[in-house]
Amino acid sequence: MFLILSISSLTVLICSILMFVASLVSKKTISDREKLSPFECGFDPKGSARIPFSLRFFLIAVIFLIFDVEITLLLPLISIMDLSNIVSWSWTGLFFLLVLLFGLYLEWYAGALEWSN
Repeated sequence: MFLILSISSLTVLICSILMFVASLVSKKTISDREKLSPFECGFDPKGSARIPFSLRFFLIAVIFLIFDVEITLLLPLISIMDLSNIVSWSWTGLFFLLVLLFGLYLEWYAGALEWSN
């Protein structure tokens, strides 16, 4: 037991040292005005690169991720159709689809899917 604990501790120590050395070696400390300025296809930037963007883009991205994850959770229902009871499978799929449609309705009702203010 002690041997396994010491081997795992040694492995963690070696990995930590390697990650520390790699981070020291990979740092590029040379920075000049050209590297710190934003790049816009070879043209001079028209404004500040640090201005806040519209939260609508962020909201649409989060909505997409939520519905994307729900769709990926629906896909295994097809593969377990032969392994489970058809009534249980139907109720589970129907419930999951209703939750998905209810979420879509709430987002639509709240106005999160409309771009105009």
